Amino acid sequence: MAQSLSTLGAKMYAQMQLDIAESYGVELSSKMFSVEPTIAQELNDAITAKSDFLQRINVIGVSEIKGQKVFLGVSGPVTGRTNTKTTDREAKDASALDDSTYELFSTESDVSLPYAKIDAWAKFPDFHQRYSAAVQKQIALDRIMVGFHGTSAAVQTDIVAHPMLQDVNKGWLQIAREQIPQQVMSQGLNAGKVELGEGGDYANLDALVHDTKQMVDERLRDGGDLIAIIGSDLLAADKAKLYAKQGDVPTEKERIEDAQVIATYGGLPSFSVPFFPVNAVVVTSFDNLSIYFQDSSWRKQTIDNPKRSRVEDYNSRNEGYVIEQLEKFAMTENVELV
Repeated sequence: MAQSLSTLGAKMYAQMQLDIAESYGVELSSKMFSVEPTIAQELNDAITAKSDFLQRINVIGVSEIKGQKVFLGVSGPVTGRTNTKTTDREAKDASALDDSTYELFSTESDVSLPYAKIDAWAKFPDFHQRYSAAVQKQIALDRIMVGFHGTSAAVQTDIVAHPMLQDVNKGWLQIAREQIPQQVMSQGLNAGKVELGEGGDYANLDALVHDTKQMVDERLRDGGDLIAIIGSDLLAADKAKLYAKQGDVPTEKERIEDAQVIATYGGLPSFSVPFFPVNAVVVTSFDNLSIYFQDSSWRKQTIDNPKRSRVEDYNSRNEGYVIEQLEKFAMTENVELV
């Protein structure tokens, strides 16, 4: 491993430091600095742009580490009529019925770059842009992973014990398990896993998605914006059945591969999302899922660490996950194919 940067690598690293300082409006990027909220929003937008899923949901900056949810949904109808000869008109409380608070936790995304890799990349004049894009994409993927696998916010995280970032934060699925257990199905008739297939709890994926949808509040069930997020194993199994039945017909095979045959399940548009549990189904709307970050909490520092022959890039912010309307979220998990 290189013990020091090559001449070209050192020049490129120095330029990267200048570029970072200029981008964030600070004198030195080698000292820990606070990112201005407007720049933090731009950084967040760049991270969000690296993921189609993050662009569909809400990823927004808030001012407080604890507070009220930003998007308070309407819990039901607000239309009616009053006989004002006998009764005063009364404004209906249309706010959602669930807990409307959120809490953010310190979240770190620290990256090291070995000298040898900087030397190898030094030939690219857009080295800083390439590096920033790679880090932003990984932060985007990490956010999704925590959203679907996070179960706690540990004081000290352990990526070896929790490779899916389970201890970084409580994600959407864990929030549902804790706050709306009546809208989370994890056991079938035999008090074990939910069995999918002939002779199981559900004969097919359509029936499973339909029943999951029925756990959404009936006042929000037919608003036209619900979607189904389906685990890859369940989609693959259903697709395999289609291949078995129609795969020998060229036109049908092409339609299956274009995902035209399985665009909907249970009457809902269906999606496969990175890092979503392979054996689960969630019914909600994209705009019901949120990631909040405190816009004044972003901190950054980039330092040269010759003791480890690497450059270290430290990034932190306060971040949390929110289901805007709990009544509009339902999940079936622990699905077993039979």
